[in-house]
Amino acid sequence: MNAVDGTVLAVLLSLVSAAGYALAAVAQSRLASASDGGRGALRALLARGQWWWAVGLNAAGALAHVAALHYGPLTLVQPLGALTLVAALPLGAYCARRRVTRAEWRGALLTLAGLVALISVTGPATPGDALTLREALFVAAATAVLIATLTSGSRYGALRRRGGGLTGGATERRGRGLGHATASGVASGVGSALTQTLTAALARELPGGAPAWWQTALVAVLISAFAVGGLLLSQTAYRGGLAAPLAVVNLSNPAAAAVIGVALLGETFRAGVWGWLVAAAASLIAARGVVLLTTGAGTTPAPPTPSPSLPLSLPPVAASGQPVPSPRTDETVPTPAPTPTPAPAVAG
Repeated sequence: MNAVDGTVLAVLLSLVSAAGYALAAVAQSRLASASDGGRGALRALLARGQWWWAVGLNAAGALAHVAALHYGPLTLVQPLGALTLVAALPLGAYCARRRVTRAEWRGALLTLAGLVALISVTGPATPGDALTLREALFVAAATAVLIATLTSGSRYGALRRRGGGLTGGATERRGRGLGHATASGVASGVGSALTQTLTAALARELPGGAPAWWQTALVAVLISAFAVGGLLLSQTAYRGGLAAPLAVVNLSNPAAAAVIGVALLGETFRAGVWGWLVAAAASLIAARGVVLLTTGAGTTPAPPTPSPSLPLSLPPVAASGQPVPSPRTDETVPTPAPTPTPAPAVAG
């Protein structure tokens, strides 16, 4: 298979992967919106069949993603993950029983335009390039520290709110979710890079020589840990909604992978400096599209909630002291008679 055929196959597999991830994200968002996030939330989640459907869809998307990485470079396959947001847009709107707004469609078009421009300058790195075992362990350790920092910041904010320093709300819940979404995207991007290392090790093509069996097993365990961690982090992030967390996941995922690909795998862009400028402009266009997709989501106003201190309806008041039928029961509600006014005293 030549380089062109491999690139086309990598793009097709990436599209399949994006569709699977989009369906899973919509399912996870619906589950997260129905969860209160208490101590038993994880146990209740594991008992839901819809959760396991989401896990299966994520697994299918991951398998297609791994296959795409076999035929294409990391800097080509990872940016296509942003198409997950474009696919989830109509799906999420359909499940929410609303229409996609114009701002969302503009965001989708800008995202696609940025991705097409980015793909056009993606460098011809050799498929199969992978991190060495030492590089893989270093990247895994640095990523674990970064994820711990992102999630601990969210926990610190929650503790401050419980102490009375801040007040909770939808905006703060959404902000907390963005930290978990960033951690989820980074975990997925690093997991992709480690997957390349694992496939190269199994094929006896790992740079630096074939590793021992326990070293290969260690890389497999790290991949599983990042995959499960990224899934649970995204589930927590979706409590603040679907669009914003999914947008952050799709931005941080290729960003982490691009840093690894350029810094450690020697991947680059075509046309030298001009290729880097086009890639930067394409990234800005795609980022603008993601922002529109995030902020242009239509909302459905929530029904007014009656105040607990007031009755749902007040009984009618009559001008006379006659009883008035209650609108909710067959009983009558007596109305107190007006108090008689005493006659003024007459001087003798």
